[in-house]
Amino acid sequence: MDNSQFNIDKRLVRHAFSKAAPDYDELAVLQKEIGHRLLERLEMIKIQPQRILDVGCGTGAWNNDLAQRYKGVEIISLDMAPGMVNYARDQLSGWTRRFGKRRFVCGDAEQLPIADNSIDMIVSNVTIQWCQDLDAVFAEFQRVLRPGGLLMFTTFGPDTLTELRQAWATVDDAVHVNAFIDMHDIGDALIRARTGDPVMDTENITLTYGDAKTLMRELKGIGAHNVTAGRNHGLTGKTRLNNMLAAYEQFRREDNTLPVTYEVIYGHAWAGENTDTQQQDSDGTVRVPISSLRKK
Repeated sequence: MDNSQFNIDKRLVRHAFSKAAPDYDELAVLQKEIGHRLLERLEMIKIQPQRILDVGCGTGAWNNDLAQRYKGVEIISLDMAPGMVNYARDQLSGWTRRFGKRRFVCGDAEQLPIADNSIDMIVSNVTIQWCQDLDAVFAEFQRVLRPGGLLMFTTFGPDTLTELRQAWATVDDAVHVNAFIDMHDIGDALIRARTGDPVMDTENITLTYGDAKTLMRELKGIGAHNVTAGRNHGLTGKTRLNNMLAAYEQFRREDNTLPVTYEVIYGHAWAGENTDTQQQDSDGTVRVPISSLRKK
């Protein structure tokens, strides 16, 4: 299959998440749980940031936890969906909007409207899977982080929604489920961006539903439906939908529920050396002049 069919239509992403903003927090139970687990990992890292950039802030609910953890920190909440940014800003009290250290920016992770070396910590919860060019994303993260700055993120791996993908595959050859990048490829992208000490790990989380229709309504409700170029641009016929639902039944468990797998990837890295004296060959090898080395 032509890989271009998996290209992300960012116009659809912005529209879908802007529309989903009012109901997102009620439906996005998994996303909130993953964010909570990411925050728990921060407890093991001794850092006191003065300025945090939240890439893919959504409704901004997660920022409240960050503000409580890091007293007095300035938080820049960034999202590509204007509806999400506006909704997040509206959740704050008038006093906080006027005098608090909360900033809101509508922007793209692949082209951050943020100054060089201005951020102490970047956090991003299940967002970068909506980006087309992962190398551009990590290059931007590296650019805006200050020396010693920290990047922590989560995203979804290729086993995510595997049951739904397999069920649709029995119906036609169209792309019905978004593609997700493998953990090792994400790690390689971090290395190419010259981040320091990248660490990756993954876990599978399984949700259960009474029927597949509920799953599909929930995905649409949070804005996470199919936004690939290879999607079916027409209406999905009733026959094809029913055939997919029937195919999904092969996964029904003994407790009469249908499983939905999410492969959750966790990653963190430090702002690496970003010097023009380093050169990278086409095979990924980084060459550093002897004169730039320092004894420990």
